[in-house]
Amino acid sequence: MRRLSLIELAIVGVILLVLVFGGLSVKLSYFLAFPQPWASALYFTILAVGLGIILMPLNYYQGFILPRRYDLSHQKLSAWLADRAKSSALGFLLGLAVAILVYWLLARFPDMWWLWAAVFLFLLSLLLTRLTPTLLLPMFFKLEPLGDTGLKRRLMKLAKRARAPISNVSTIDLSSKGTTANAMLAGLGRTRSIILTDTLLQKYSSDEIEVILAHELGHHLHKDIPKLIALQAAMILLGLYLSNLVLRASIIPFGFDGIADVAAFPLLLLSIAAMSLIITPLTNACSRYVEASADKAALELTANPQAFVTAMTRLTNQNLSVADPSRWEELLFYDHPPYTKRVSLANRYNMKAPRRR
Repeated sequence: MRRLSLIELAIVGVILLVLVFGGLSVKLSYFLAFPQPWASALYFTILAVGLGIILMPLNYYQGFILPRRYDLSHQKLSAWLADRAKSSALGFLLGLAVAILVYWLLARFPDMWWLWAAVFLFLLSLLLTRLTPTLLLPMFFKLEPLGDTGLKRRLMKLAKRARAPISNVSTIDLSSKGTTANAMLAGLGRTRSIILTDTLLQKYSSDEIEVILAHELGHHLHKDIPKLIALQAAMILLGLYLSNLVLRASIIPFGFDGIADVAAFPLLLLSIAAMSLIITPLTNACSRYVEASADKAALELTANPQAFVTAMTRLTNQNLSVADPSRWEELLFYDHPPYTKRVSLANRYNMKAPRRR
C-alpha cells in the first residue's frame, strides 16, 4: 500500500512539474482569463477532475481490490463507489473553497496572504475536528450509543480519571465495510466523544478495550492535542511562507503575471508538497514520541500491561500492520511506535509495577 501511495505521489508530482516547466499552465491560463474567483475555481476544477481521471485505476486497485484481497474489506463495489463519491465531493468542495480564498488573498493582500491563509486553514481544521463525530463520520458510518452499560460506565470512569470531559460513548458499524478495529476520541468541546468500532466490541475483552481507549485518553492527559494543533499551525504557516517566496522567485523565469496568476497554481501545490515531504520525518518523530508517551499513560491509567500487550497483538494482526519494520522505514513512514517497541514498553512496565487487581 505504501508503494502505491508513493507511485500516486510521483504521478501527481510529474503532472504538476510538466504543467509548470512545460509551459502548459501558462497556456491553460490564457483560456481562463476571467475575473476572480472564477479563474481560480475553473483552474482548480480542471486540475482536480483531470487528476481524478488519471488516478482512478490506481485508486480503484489501492482502495478496493487490495483491501478485499487481504480480507480487510468486504464492501461491495457499489457501496465503495458511493463512499468514494461522497469523499471526493467533500474533498472537492473543501479544496475549491480553499483555492478561491487563497487566490482572493493573493490578489487582495499580496504581501501577507500567506499569514491570513494559514489562519483560515488552521480555523478550518479546528472546525472539521469539531464536526467529525456529528457530521463527517455519520456520512460514512452509522453511529449508535454504546449498548453495553457496564462497559460504558467503565470507560466513562476511565475518562474521569484522565480528567477528560466526554459527552457520550458511541459505536460505528465498521463491520459493514471492513474487518479492522480501532477506538478514538473525536470532536472538540461539547462534541468530544468516545467512539468504538463494532469490530472492537466483537473480538476484544473489556480489559483490552479499556487499555486501547486509555491510550487515546493519554493524549488528553498530556495535553497532546493542543501541542499537536500548535505544531500543525506552525507547519502550515511555514509551508505557506516558503511557498510565498517560491512564487515571488518564479514570476520572471516562468512568465507568470504576478503571484496571483492562476498559472502558478501547480507551482504553489508543488512547493507545499515539497515542504511537507521534507518535514515528514521530523513530524513523524514528534508523533512517535507523543504516541509512546500516550502508551505510558495507558499503562499508568489501567495498570494492566498484559491487556496492553494482547490488545496491541490483536490490533497488529487484525489490521495487518508490520510488527517490526526496518529502522529506515520507521524513521521515514511511521507516526506510531512499531508493535515490537510498544510491547517492549509494556514488558518494562510489567517488571516495575504489579498488575492492578
